[in-house]
Amino acid sequence: MLRRFVLIVAATATASVAALTVAVPTAGAAPSAPIPLPLLESEPGDQLTVITSDTGNPEANGTYELKCGPAGGTHPEAQAACDKLAEFASAEEDPFTPVDQDRMCTMQHGGPATARVTGTWQGRSIDATFDRTNGCEIKRWETLEPVLPTARNEEPETA
Repeated sequence: MLRRFVLIVAATATASVAALTVAVPTAGAAPSAPIPLPLLESEPGDQLTVITSDTGNPEANGTYELKCGPAGGTHPEAQAACDKLAEFASAEEDPFTPVDQDRMCTMQHGGPATARVTGTWQGRSIDATFDRTNGCEIKRWETLEPVLPTARNEEPETA
C-alpha cells in the first residue's frame, strides 16, 4: 500500500507563529483530518548574572547581566564573554563545574576576589561560585575570563 506524507506548514501574516500538521491518506480512502504536531521551539540564548567583588579593580566589582545569542546586557565585555562561552560549548566543557574536593591543589592564594554566576547556559540552570583560594580555584577563575574579570591580587607584599 502506497502511503504519502504531506507536510503542511502555515504561518501567520507576521510569520511569528507556525502550525505544523501531517496528513497520511491511505490508498482508496478519503484523507483524514490533519494531525497537529507540536512546534519545536528554539532554546533562548544564554543569560547569566555575574556578581563580582574584591577583584582588585573597583570598576570590575558589581553585578552584570550577560546575554548571548546575540551578545548584550550590561557586561563590559559581552561579545568576548559570549565567544568564550561558545568555545566551552563547542568543546563540550562545563566551566561552571566546581573543583573536585579530592583534587590536590597548590597552596597559593590569589587574593580575596569572589564571584557568583547564576542564570541559564546551554539550556540548563547555573548557580556557580568562584574564588581564588588555591591553585585550582585560581585556574578555574582564569579559564572563565572574560566572563569573570581579570582579578588583581591586592594582598600586601611581604619583604
